[in-house]
Amino acid sequence: MKIIIVENELYLAQSIASKMSRTDFEFEIHCSPKEAMETDGDVYLLSTNAPNQTLYSFIQKHKEKIIILMVNYINNDTVGEPIKLGAIDYILKPFRIEELFRKIEHYKEFQRLKRQVAFFDDYMGSKFKSIGDEEQKTITSDQSVIITNNQIISDKLAFDYAKKNNLNLVFVSLQDGNWKQKLTQQENEIFYLNDFDSFKKREKENILNEISKIKFILVSSNDIETDYEKIEILVKNRMNYQNDILTIDEYIQHIIVEFQGKYPDTELSKKLGMSRKSLWEKRKKYDLYKKK
Repeated sequence: MKIIIVENELYLAQSIASKMSRTDFEFEIHCSPKEAMETDGDVYLLSTNAPNQTLYSFIQKHKEKIIILMVNYINNDTVGEPIKLGAIDYILKPFRIEELFRKIEHYKEFQRLKRQVAFFDDYMGSKFKSIGDEEQKTITSDQSVIITNNQIISDKLAFDYAKKNNLNLVFVSLQDGNWKQKLTQQENEIFYLNDFDSFKKREKENILNEISKIKFILVSSNDIETDYEKIEILVKNRMNYQNDILTIDEYIQHIIVEFQGKYPDTELSKKLGMSRKSLWEKRKKYDLYKKK
């Protein structure tokens, strides 16, 4: 990481670089914003001693980087306006190097997380493009159950609801042995509960009772009896979703639902490479019942 120190007091700039020399940072020192205008650093430690117009122009040019102001006193010219223009924080002289280092590390991590969030936003956006308009439904309650045989549809509904209501979506797998301990909720959070289908009927009832006092979106591939809001979207030909890779269990569920009305159990079990008893056990596991 390259740190550009812009400070007209040369001894101070050299002192900062010297005291932080044990880090992996690379340092470059300039005495004014005008001199450092064309530099390309990751972090800018910027003294506000320069004339306002030059200072403000410098901040606007480098506002996508981490700019920490080094100020002698706090007012609109030294802190207020620079922060509005793109500086991210300030530190009051004289300061401890440890405090400056902590700020740099904090904003370094903040920038990394921003890039990561942007990546996942773009990635999930590309996934959601595969969903047709006819399948667009919305969640209207903080306690909802999505019944679907397509995970990407459930993901989109959950992401859209969280974004619309300014909530942080917290993913929890119910197969995690510590899932109950993870349900400590902040005011602006909603839990996205997955892997519900892996439990038996009595266990599912216990889970539904356990989550009665929190905000949640639960996804299931099979219908369940509940007073919570239910959104049902069953895709007839889920195999058409090229961006959605089925697990083995999901594939078996899909085949059973799709073809159990077309083939007798003897032939269906043969096509699945299992016994009729195994087919019956699969139906019981997934809560799938053959219509007579």
